[in-house]
Amino acid sequence: MKPKILLVNPPIYDFAAYDFWLKPYGLLRTAGKLKSIAELYLFDFLYRSSPECPPSLKEDSWGRGEFPHQRIEKPAVLRDIPRFYNRFGMNQDSFCQFLDRYGPFHFALIQTSLTYWYPGVREVIQILRQIQPQIKIVLGGFYASCCRQHAQSLGADCVISNTHFEPLWELLGLEPSAEYSPPYWEGYPELDKGIMTLTEGCPFQCSYCYQPLTGKPFRPRPLEECIADYELLARLDARNIAFYDDALLVNPQQTLLPFLDYVIQHPYGIAFHTPNALHARLLSPLLAEKMALAGFQTFYLGFESASRAFQEATGQKVLSGDLTEAVKALKTAGVRSEQITAYILLGHPKGDLQQVEESMHFAHSLGIRIMLADFSPIPGTPDGELCRQWTDLDEPLNHNKTAFPIRLLGQEKTNFFKELCRRLNSRLPHRTEGGN
Repeated sequence: MKPKILLVNPPIYDFAAYDFWLKPYGLLRTAGKLKSIAELYLFDFLYRSSPECPPSLKEDSWGRGEFPHQRIEKPAVLRDIPRFYNRFGMNQDSFCQFLDRYGPFHFALIQTSLTYWYPGVREVIQILRQIQPQIKIVLGGFYASCCRQHAQSLGADCVISNTHFEPLWELLGLEPSAEYSPPYWEGYPELDKGIMTLTEGCPFQCSYCYQPLTGKPFRPRPLEECIADYELLARLDARNIAFYDDALLVNPQQTLLPFLDYVIQHPYGIAFHTPNALHARLLSPLLAEKMALAGFQTFYLGFESASRAFQEATGQKVLSGDLTEAVKALKTAGVRSEQITAYILLGHPKGDLQQVEESMHFAHSLGIRIMLADFSPIPGTPDGELCRQWTDLDEPLNHNKTAFPIRLLGQEKTNFFKELCRRLNSRLPHRTEGGN
């Protein structure tokens, strides 16, 4: 008899949340390894296509949109932040009805994401313990890995760190299939969008990033696996695919370029997106041309700052000239200016080096959009540890990316940068599709 396994993507507790192609990719990849040897049932609190969600939710033509939400009381540690706090996602009644309809379950695998979203994880665990006390609960994902001790305090039976899955297989009493199986996208009744990666890990050593702490080496994924992922998403009618790679453009000849050639030869009218940021230094004219031909519609470029001193202090990933050349390559390939966005960090602890305002004007001078990436301090990283002088990192709620810039810069200065970003972007041509 196959075990019944519940898969859960929890609700979000935060000041703000917007669906930029958000899916529980790690959970779905793990479930893909189990779908031939277990009965799987997926409940995604953030599945906006569910009939349980209000039909009035706004969505653009590229699959981004609002989550259902309700305002709630702020946690005590965030009461100094002058913003409204919300719970995003479907309500608890919908989840309880799902449990009654398909349960009882033997195991529950819960995806964790941002560290400061753990209240949603706690909510799911509390409901499961109340309704199905016999169930074995497993946590995996970023919060479970980065804040393992805190995650263990929530009451799960097993907490998986990074990609060390042996405790999971032991608890389940299952041996995952040795053959590759794509993520469990079939768990959604209708698939509005999907996620892919062509690589794993990241070769860069950015001082604010968690990836170097995982010890996971960078490698391009086998091309045949990536093609299988693409073909499955196409069969399930996904119209948008976002790439979650941390280093999509590294060693492109191994997987990215042949994958783009395959997509160009086998088009399904899918729009591709890069929310995790592309390394501008690596965006060659050839890559820009092939990505445009393959159907990439949004190009998010990691920039962080125009200050050379800041770039050198944080990993020297992208210099100003790199951004200029990347934008030139994209425009030559026929990409419109309004499809290109530069991420600029806001609230970094080395902000005195960063020259945020000058960096925003520089990116704007290239005729592209700007998006402020609010800084979230990650414990254990060099830059995250610097932030202990401003906040208590042992409480994950204090990692909140809305809260930390306000605590570091003050509300007035934070609002100044936000308003400058809106003003500069308003001077650019409006999107004809998928506008923010």
